[in-house]
Amino acid sequence: WSSDVCSSDLEIEFDIEDNKVKNVHFIGGCNGNLQGIARLVEGMDVQEVIDRVEGIRCGFKATSCPDQLAQALKTAIGK
Repeated sequence: WSSDVCSSDLEIEFDIEDNKVKNVHFIGGCNGNLQGIARLVEGMDVQEVIDRVEGIRCGFKATSCPDQLAQALKTAIGK
């Protein structure tokens, strides 16, 4: 999943196993914050992650790195 959220392109890699989010890795964005998000969502139900982070905005931008994770998960599960 790639998105132009920050000054550089953001890429998100993840796995979904038994409807759980696994192995989340962000490339680009704010490294420390995104490592924290990745660790927090590890093992969570896909829909719960979507519900918690979808719609989060970054400053005046219409989206954010967490919101992009939600969008990528929705795409992955066909929503």
